[in-house]
Amino acid sequence: MAVYAVGDLQGCLDPLKCLLEQVAFDPARDQLWLVGDLVNRGPQSLETLRFLYSIRHALICVLGNHDLHLLAVAHNIERLKKGDTLSEILDAPDRADLLDWLRMQKLVHHDAERKVTLVHAGIPPQWSLAKALKRAAEVEEVLRDDARLPLFLDGMYGNEPAKWSKDLHGVTRLRVITNYFTRMRFCTADGTLDLKSKEGVGSAPPGFAPWFSHPQRKMRGEKIIFGHWAALEGNCSEPGLHALDTGCVWGGAMTLLDVDSGELHRCTCPKERP
Repeated sequence: MAVYAVGDLQGCLDPLKCLLEQVAFDPARDQLWLVGDLVNRGPQSLETLRFLYSIRHALICVLGNHDLHLLAVAHNIERLKKGDTLSEILDAPDRADLLDWLRMQKLVHHDAERKVTLVHAGIPPQWSLAKALKRAAEVEEVLRDDARLPLFLDGMYGNEPAKWSKDLHGVTRLRVITNYFTRMRFCTADGTLDLKSKEGVGSAPPGFAPWFSHPQRKMRGEKIIFGHWAALEGNCSEPGLHALDTGCVWGGAMTLLDVDSGELHRCTCPKERP
């Protein structure tokens, strides 16, 4: 069995299929890991979700901020934003199956055999793997709970509090956890977030740095696969880290990683293939 991880799809199905053809991916034998942001901004959000659902037995998926946004819009909690390409999903006859599958996905996945962690944005420097998995499980539990899901989605948006505290409760606590795993780029060593800066590593506000660069980071040296940060263009010099969002939806390439060998594959094929 081969295991591959792919960067943010964002509704770009054709480049994904191009990559899977390159490696002769077989869903009956191989496994595909997704770093989240499966949909939105790209031209084929519905088709992408349907394709993934059709091979769901062969997938490991963590959720990104765009996936959570889709769930919020679908529950009439948030409005569609300019540039969103989610309407086809919302109007689809199979939306219930697709969205129910989506909300059952994880925020953080750890493969103990390979000693690799999969997450959309990153792991804050003050958390160990055990802490990260425990906090992710809090949000995952709510996502799967019909009664509590709307309250979480309603309170999910916002940049405050900017720092984790064990004394946080309710939706506020879940918001901070979600922001770490799905929106984080820059933070301080104690995990205080800056969620406004979105450019490359050199754009960090004073006192802030990329989450993965802090020397005292608890998971330093451990293998982490992440996406979210297209401005990195796949470049992350930290040992063991793989940044897979290479901006396909913005005209860049889509990147596929062979998790065991470390080999990278990229596809820049057009969004609409003949």
